[in-house]
Amino acid sequence: MAALLTIDSALLFIPHSAKLLGPLTPSGMVAFAVFLGLGHSKLKEQQETLPFGGWLFAAHLVCMGAVTFATLAALHGYAVLAASGAVRVLLSAVLLLGIALLALACVPLRALIGAIRTTSPVWLYALLAGTVAWFLRTPSDSLWITSFSAHGNFLQIAAFRSVHAVLRIFLPNIIGDAATFSLGTPRFTIGILAGCSGVEGLGLVLVFTTIWLWYFRKENRFPQALLLIPCALACIWMFNILRLAVLILIGNAGAPEVAIIGFHSHAGWIAFTFVALAFSLATQKLFWVRKIPPYAASPEGGTATGKTSQGISATEELEIARGESPATAAYLVPFLAILGASFLSKAASGTFEWLYPLRFVAAAIAIWCYRSEYKKLNWRFGWVAPVAGAAIFLVWIAPEWWAHEPAASPLGSALATLSPLARISWIAFRVAAAVITVPIAEELAFRGYLLRRLIHRDFDAVSFSQLTILSIGISSVAFGLMHGQHWMAGIVAGLAYALALKWRGRMGDAVAAHVISNLLLAAWVLARGDWAQW
Repeated sequence: MAALLTIDSALLFIPHSAKLLGPLTPSGMVAFAVFLGLGHSKLKEQQETLPFGGWLFAAHLVCMGAVTFATLAALHGYAVLAASGAVRVLLSAVLLLGIALLALACVPLRALIGAIRTTSPVWLYALLAGTVAWFLRTPSDSLWITSFSAHGNFLQIAAFRSVHAVLRIFLPNIIGDAATFSLGTPRFTIGILAGCSGVEGLGLVLVFTTIWLWYFRKENRFPQALLLIPCALACIWMFNILRLAVLILIGNAGAPEVAIIGFHSHAGWIAFTFVALAFSLATQKLFWVRKIPPYAASPEGGTATGKTSQGISATEELEIARGESPATAAYLVPFLAILGASFLSKAASGTFEWLYPLRFVAAAIAIWCYRSEYKKLNWRFGWVAPVAGAAIFLVWIAPEWWAHEPAASPLGSALATLSPLARISWIAFRVAAAVITVPIAEELAFRGYLLRRLIHRDFDAVSFSQLTILSIGISSVAFGLMHGQHWMAGIVAGLAYALALKWRGRMGDAVAAHVISNLLLAAWVLARGDWAQW
């Protein structure tokens, strides 16, 4: 009989790409940024159509399937697979091979060699920049170390002092220990660690603003537009101070679970989203940053805030001039509404998301606002849709079926504490979202927009029957990664929905397949009490 593995030892056995590639990530990001910045113009001159390597992609799936099978086997007690270090090394090599095969399937080796030759010596500069970043990583960290108040980094000390100053306005009994960076009241105290200093938010905003200005460099004035970057960094820093102060206020008010589990986890993403949205709007609305459109100076062309001679808005004409479809908002807003509502509902919740109905309401309003645009789509569906939906449901529950028992989840016990009316109402909104708003919003965003946007900027002009293998693969991976721990089943689901869409070229087939999957999953959850699936 095979010896049994504990969960902890089995997890140590799992080959993980982060362990293999993580140390190279910072240097790789720097090298890629330099290569993209210096070599973009040269790469843009290459108008070569890249074929998708179907056999290489199949080999990639075989490698990933082997790693997945070995991992699941180890988790289910077959310790013999983890007995030898050679097995772990072999699986790590197979994982790296699978990643390399996926890259080659998307970009053939011949095209890679041609790009290296075309961009010479840019790739050398990029490699040198990545190497310099590797050696400067540790010395640059030491620049933040200071001892003028406590042993900590500069941002951590600044965050501690700033939050302390803000809280003194609202709480007379504020307690702060600069030696341990603990701050709060006798009822609720937190530790402002290095990760709470705001460095992650500053990094995200810096990356976002840089990429945004690079992408829209033709529409903005430089160097004026660069002044918006420090403004965005200052805003995210102040939001982080406000987040920590409000966190302590919520905990002190008697809701520590909401403060730690909900608000602490999602307030940062809300702040980043708000700053990113404000930055993008500023680059489009501020006259001293935005270049004046050609038609703005022409009386018969209209103004930047009015209608053009063709009867469309100035914003829509700018989108058309960039090659973007004016229908973009109709495909993305419902999904973004769900994301925004989930941020708010999770931030105001503890272990139980009691405001989940807000997701359904936000998506329903967004869908209603763009209903005229959706009338252009074909919403009919055939027998392929329910078959594909049922197959995805079976794939989704396969791990739970193998485990023979539902995974632990606090949702069931949280629902049990509600009154019958509140419990039924919450479940009704949860099911309604799963079978109505979520399938429509996600299919519009991933299959309607992203899948076609990968083919052409004017995605609305691309027929659903003209979808490519590459666009289907990339959009399906993005869809799967959005589903967290169910990412592999999510990728399979994305592939199935995309193929159902391509089969007849109808959005109705993809939405119907998604609806059937979620409806069967909802029935499974309610019948078996497998709340972890929700």
